[in-house]
Amino acid sequence: MSGTGGAGGGRRPWLVAGVAVGVLTLVAALVATGRLPGGTDDGGDRLAEQAADARWAEGATPEWMSEQMGLGIPVTARSPRAAYEVTSRFDTGLLTFTLTRVEAEAYLKEHPPEGDWLEPTSAQTDVPPHDFAHFGLPEPETLKDGMRYGVVCPGAAEAALDPHAPGVDTSDASCVRLYAHAYTPTRTRIYLRDHYEPGISPLPTPPSSTPTG
Repeated sequence: MSGTGGAGGGRRPWLVAGVAVGVLTLVAALVATGRLPGGTDDGGDRLAEQAADARWAEGATPEWMSEQMGLGIPVTARSPRAAYEVTSRFDTGLLTFTLTRVEAEAYLKEHPPEGDWLEPTSAQTDVPPHDFAHFGLPEPETLKDGMRYGVVCPGAAEAALDPHAPGVDTSDASCVRLYAHAYTPTRTRIYLRDHYEPGISPLPTPPSSTPTG
């Protein structure tokens, strides 16, 4: 009987080693896919979870969005469109319109960026369509030719010209990301994007439905 016990004892280290290798392999696979409890999931699950609580607010007109951003829309602008997305993490305001190349240059001069206008060295191919895709447009980060962009802080230019105005702290100011894309030889599209703390009050008023009958 001691011989049988000895034989079983002789096999046990190999069995333990095999189980240990299997467990380590399983743990590595779970970590790689982000499914290990307490692990980090940077994949589609997180994106799906974010999208689940997102909604586009009704009634976000270009005029309302322009007021929130503090940047006017030129009267000569064509195809103005706006949207406001509400999520539990932060809200996103979007505004876009087109101008002639001459009008766009005047608009950019009127609203200078913090620093210089920048030009992308390459188009970003990994930007998922979401924000401006809401209007059927490409995301500005995916464009390279004819593109300039910068951070515009409304009120900063006016304050700089007024010697009696207090200094503007752009870290506290509501600064807007502006993209200007010269998409034809004669026209430029302006893209504006801003982020806000959740729950701007009041949100845009949805258009009232006309009663029928």
